[in-house]
Amino acid sequence: MDEDGARTQLLVEQFKAHRGHLQAVAQRVLGSSNEAEDAVQEAWLRLQRSGAMGVENLGGWLTTVVGRVCLDMLRRRGARREEPLELHLSERQGGVQPEDEAVLADSVGLALLVVLDALTPSERLAFVLHDLFAVPFTEVAVVLDRSPVAARQLASRARRRVHGAAPDAADPRDALRRQEVVRAFLAAARDGDFAGLLAVLDPDVVLRADAPVPALGGVERLAGHQAVAGAFLGKARAARAALLDGAAGAVFLSGGRLHGALEFVVSGGRVCAVDVILDPVVLGALDVVLLEARGFDPRGLAGCTTVRTASTGHGRSTR
Repeated sequence: MDEDGARTQLLVEQFKAHRGHLQAVAQRVLGSSNEAEDAVQEAWLRLQRSGAMGVENLGGWLTTVVGRVCLDMLRRRGARREEPLELHLSERQGGVQPEDEAVLADSVGLALLVVLDALTPSERLAFVLHDLFAVPFTEVAVVLDRSPVAARQLASRARRRVHGAAPDAADPRDALRRQEVVRAFLAAARDGDFAGLLAVLDPDVVLRADAPVPALGGVERLAGHQAVAGAFLGKARAARAALLDGAAGAVFLSGGRLHGALEFVVSGGRVCAVDVILDPVVLGALDVVLLEARGFDPRGLAGCTTVRTASTGHGRSTR
């Protein structure tokens, strides 16, 4: 085999190693097995043309390419928005469906696919990459050609819409239930109640941090309820329950300054993901409503964000 042939063979083998992941990402972004296959094939063609010269992280590079291809495909769907929703649903449900289409429906759920169809292309891609595949916002931002702060805001907005369309969202008490789960998590963490933490954590919960967290042992990512519970055990004493951009979360205030936040993804009465936010720029973009004021005086706030209490609705913005 000549040098060109050997290089091509190496590319084929490397691509095969990532193909399953790329197919899964594209299917969940696009909601269509056939379109996902087209997106993955386009990624292969681009890899062939570029030869992956200078690419250090091929998996990340391919995910970025597939993400951008999917984003273009979603944008081109604009004209199809006038078609009846039933037509798209019948495409997913009726007829002879490929096996992987059935797997997609089982793993994501038809209801979620319908909600995703209502999101903007950027919201949909940000939500799928971050919440379903734990892609860091720094990488999501590259795909969207936006800042990490903007990528986070898109995902947060999409997450609120997804939660709002959940089967139990019609009940006005649903938001309170999510807040209660977060309060239970914080109470168990403060009290060193390991069993209590496990009770409110999904077995497959993930913790993601935008920088190493000294208070949690310098972690950036953890997976599984045992590991996450252990990281928070006996900690988070200074955390105060809050709403972050309208979603259940917690913040850390010191000397009148916001210096950290926890975003929670809650589903089925359990915490599925915890995002630790330390980046001052990201913190400055959050709208914070304290649910545990504990003597907080907004007039003394020296931070660069908007913080107010739920009881009064008053706060101070220094943005």
